[in-house]
Amino acid sequence: MKTIIIPTDFSPVATNALHYGIDMAKAVNASILLLHVYQVPVSFSDTPIVLVSIEDLRKGAEEQIERLKQEVEHLTSGSVKVYTETRMGNVTDELENLCEKINPFAVVMGTKGSSGVERILFGSNTLTAIRHLNWPVICVPPGKTFGNGIKKIGFACDFRDVVKTTPTHFIKEFIKEFGAELHVLNVDHDNKHFKPETPEQSILLHTMLEDSKPSYHFIEHADIEDGINEFAEKNNLDLIITIPKKHKLLQAIFKPSSTKQLVYQAHVPVMCVHE
Repeated sequence: MKTIIIPTDFSPVATNALHYGIDMAKAVNASILLLHVYQVPVSFSDTPIVLVSIEDLRKGAEEQIERLKQEVEHLTSGSVKVYTETRMGNVTDELENLCEKINPFAVVMGTKGSSGVERILFGSNTLTAIRHLNWPVICVPPGKTFGNGIKKIGFACDFRDVVKTTPTHFIKEFIKEFGAELHVLNVDHDNKHFKPETPEQSILLHTMLEDSKPSYHFIEHADIEDGINEFAEKNNLDLIITIPKKHKLLQAIFKPSSTKQLVYQAHVPVMCVHE
């Protein structure tokens, strides 16, 4: 059976992602695994002091996740199987260990665009997960719901080394799972990214994705992330697929001066998949 892992810190951003994950689980007949990772708070003075006992932290975490499990079971009238995990440690490390153990359909996490505590804490965990996990991570913006499902999917592509870098099998299976339309999005400005091999690469990609009957859109925009976002909103896309390593989004995301990133800016969920 498919499993969707939903990490939570019980914040509004995480709760919104939880509701998205619940509806996705219903749509693909998956179970849900709620994961809460906690850390020991330490006060650093002359010598580090543990502020709360580890046993109290463990009990508190287990009580919170159990209450959340009961809420989800109530919301779904028991139609979705719900499992829970509480672990002490680093969020990404524990998430990676769990993914290796159960091979999830996807990891669903929240992210927040504006500055603030939620972006610093849960948002940074989402971005770190994108960088390290080899499983699909779906980043859900604040207030975004699953709605009527995933019917229109955009795949951001720059037509470079498509055979090596495109997770073709995963994309085709995901499209098939939801019976969705596939829209391949390429953003350029004054042909700055056009290379002699671009036409051949586009033909190769079309051959690889032919079964999914993709539509191609060549978007004229100076900023890749803005171009994708504007297209997604105007054309009512339900999800954007991107390959972080390939598009170098992560390098931009972690630059302190950067303000325009796809994951943070998008009003549409972004699914990050590694090649």
